[in-house]
Amino acid sequence: MTDLTLTARVVDRIGAIAPDAWDACAGAENPFVSHAFLQALEASGSVGRGTGWLPQHLVLEDDGGRIHAATPLYVKGHSQGEYVFDHGWAEAYERAGGRYYPKLQIAVPFSPVPGPRLLVRADGDVAAIRSAMIDALTATAERSGLSSLHVTFCERDEAMDMVDHGYLLRLGTQYHWSNEGYQSFDDFLGALASRKRKAIRKERASVATTGIDIRALSGDEIKSAHWDAFFAFYLDTGGRKWGRPYLNRAFFEALHQTLRDKIVLVMAFRDGQPIAGALNLRGSEALFGRNWGCIEDVPYLHFECCYYQAIDYAIAHGLKRVEAGAQGEHKIQRGYLPVETYSAHWIADDNFRAAVADYLDRERRVMQNEIAGLMTLSPFRKEND
Repeated sequence: MTDLTLTARVVDRIGAIAPDAWDACAGAENPFVSHAFLQALEASGSVGRGTGWLPQHLVLEDDGGRIHAATPLYVKGHSQGEYVFDHGWAEAYERAGGRYYPKLQIAVPFSPVPGPRLLVRADGDVAAIRSAMIDALTATAERSGLSSLHVTFCERDEAMDMVDHGYLLRLGTQYHWSNEGYQSFDDFLGALASRKRKAIRKERASVATTGIDIRALSGDEIKSAHWDAFFAFYLDTGGRKWGRPYLNRAFFEALHQTLRDKIVLVMAFRDGQPIAGALNLRGSEALFGRNWGCIEDVPYLHFECCYYQAIDYAIAHGLKRVEAGAQGEHKIQRGYLPVETYSAHWIADDNFRAAVADYLDRERRVMQNEIAGLMTLSPFRKEND
């Protein structure tokens, strides 16, 4: 156990924390928990008062004010923009006379990207400080009088540590592509069963015959006009999916100002005019697919921009994986296999907690069986193929 005396402090805006201090805890692997990404959300007004996401970030600091751990914590007035769905829990609790909202949420708003949530400096006693952070979070939740605390899309070891502190475990699934040392896209295709390999080549060839120009833009290659076009794509997709898109144009501008070297914006052009785009962020080991949109329906263009271009980029830049997010069993046939995702949940009411625990026990078994079943659809060659 660490000999440090650490004190928990709630901070109501990420801008009040020095970027270097936050990022020393967040690390470099996952840009979504970086100070710059969270600040872009707050500075643009995509989160904050009136959005249902009220920042209440928790930090652990020593007597000298040095931050040793941090977590992106919000008071939530709804369950939107989380992608780990608890609407049924809310309805059941409120039917029983309870008040589910507001609740506490540790997450990256609008970003179902797995990664660290209990951010601890690597130069300290990580296990002990993480345990202290969990205790501080539990105490904060208890003092708040709110119904619950939810830690979504955390890493497996974080989830297991929280379970050891009495939290409930929830499993989900996403689809990720792994780079097995491939030297080219054809090298990757060679690992697939013949029928799957031919199908992907046919899809890519179909897009190639359209004359559409596809480019992966990063850093200063990305211009304001590209963001204007991509935001129009995002509005169209978001309007159809959610009714009201979560992010505004100012968010993408803020992202460009501070994180453009970590952005990979795949844009499709017809006759020089953008017609589709896919937004990715790059970590130290992975490419994270995030948003897609288009204004022209072209067969297989979505697969090309979101999946195949991402694989091309990962191979060219030596990245270990591409994380393509949740939903869509069609991703499996394109080399993206199902993986478990993890969430941890603290419930204040004992009776409600018992009911949720029973539900999660059953849901985990279903999820594990589902993932096992999905793995049988893997497109990769078997030993006897």
